[in-house]
Parts: sequence; structure tokens; C-alpha cells
Amino acid sequence: MFRRLAIGLLAGLTMGLTAASAEDYNPDTLKVALLPDENAATVIQNNEGLADYLENALGKKIELIVTTDYSSMIEAMRFGRIDVAYFGPASYTIAKDKMKGGDLDIEPFAARLKGGSTTYQSVLIANADSQIEKVEDIKGSGIELAYGDQASTSSHFAPKYMLLKAGVKVEDDYKQNFLGAHDAVAVNVARGNAAVGGLSRPILESMLEKGTIDAAQIRILGYSDPIPQYPWVLRTDLNEDVITTLKAAFYNLEKGNEAHDAVLKPFKSDGFAAIKDEDYDIIREIRANVQ
Repeated sequence: MFRRLAIGLLAGLTMGLTAASAEDYNPDTLKVALLPDENAATVIQNNEGLADYLENALGKKIELIVTTDYSSMIEAMRFGRIDVAYFGPASYTIAKDKMKGGDLDIEPFAARLKGGSTTYQSVLIANADSQIEKVEDIKGSGIELAYGDQASTSSHFAPKYMLLKAGVKVEDDYKQNFLGAHDAVAVNVARGNAAVGGLSRPILESMLEKGTIDAAQIRILGYSDPIPQYPWVLRTDLNEDVITTLKAAFYNLEKGNEAHDAVLKPFKSDGFAAIKDEDYDIIREIRANVQ
């Protein structure tokens, strides 16, 4: 099997698109980007099964990429330096907005399926020794609140929207600090470096399951309304046969098949279901309110 690893900001982002011709981009190596929600080396290692599976399905080399942050991933997609990407809901809509009217466009095609649903939640947690026992306690507290990346849905936009709906506002009631990744938020809240933090519920539950943090160190303050799952996104100028095969590869994944389980396990997923751009209009609404 081909080995692949690319971590960090992709070089030459501003040098232009790499497509050979419109709707006929058919590279020998497909660059697949994964979100930097956790340590980059861990993300790459956890998704070796995905790379192997896609290499077999597509007959192409697969290069897994973890950019330094959400913004660099957006820019990499915008300038055609990645071909397929696992975006956060908000970062997808930001990338889509930035590419409007340009030579290159993107579309979402698959979302994580869990318990028959393609939605998930954000969670607000507090340090167990803090005085914050409910969301309303943050009002007027002046505490330090940790978020992940500024372009993150479940580690920024969704938890901030939860607070806004409860009448809790940044600067007026708390100071925000962006730590870059979901796991960093959970760890810093558990250690007491931040009184409260917002992150993805599935990521928090995974960390608790692995013992990365102790449940006794944190307090759950609340969960967001359901939000659409992270979308798999492709550049629309890809060769039509490649797009068809790529979509089928994701839609055909089923638990109980060894090769498929190696793909699904890191995502804690039962499979992937078809989605479309309009499914993320709720994210656009949240962004508009928060910003």
C-alpha cells in the first residue's frame, strides 16, 4: 500500500488552481484533507484505514492531509490544493462563500450517519470545581471560556449561539480564548485552566471513553440543538467517473465488514449518507446570529 502523510499548511496556496480542465480533473494522487480537531499525527494514524479503502476503491494513491487550522484548510480547498475534504459544518459554509463566483466550486456529498441520524450536538462543559453549575451562572461572571477554532461549528459557533440564546454575551459576561482544537478545550477545562468550554459532543464522549479526561473533572452544562453532521466535500471539477466512484465508496460503507469498520471506527459512524448544500442553511443562520 502507498504511504501518505502531510501535516501543516500546504505550500503555494496562492499559486492558482491545479485542474487540468473544467470537469475533467483526474489526478493520479487524490489529496484528502481531514480536520485538525485533534493532534494531527493521531488524526492521520486513525485514518489509515480510510486511505487504504479509498486507494482500493478508486485505484489511486491517497495522500492524507491535516492542515494547521481550519482557515488553512479552507484556503487549500479554495485554491485547489486539496481534492476531497472532511469539513466542519461552519467551515464548509465559509469555504463555499469564499469560492462563490470563482473558477473552482465545491459540493458536500456525504455526512456521518449515527443512530439513523445525520445530526450531532455541541456541548458546554465546566470545570467541576468551578462555581458555574448552569449556563445562566456565566452571566456577569467574567470567566475565561475556551473555544476551539474560530471557524469550528461545535467548538465555537454552536456553543456561542447557545449562550446568546440564554442572554450570555462575550465581553459582557465572559472572555473567550481560542485553543485551536476540541481536545485542547476539554483538557484545559478539566485541568481548570478554563472555567468553561465548548466542543463537539462526540469528541468529548470519545475522550471520556478513552480516559483522556476524567468525567469527575468536568460538569455538563448543556447541549446544543441538533446540527448537521460534518460533510465530506469534493471539488466539482473532478472527473465524473471519479465523483461517481467516490460517492459510492462512502455510501456503500457498512459495519461488520473488516475493511469498512477500519474506516467507520475513527468517526464512530454507522455509515455515511447523502447530503446537499441546503442541509447547511441552519449553519448559515447560526453564523449570521453569532457574527
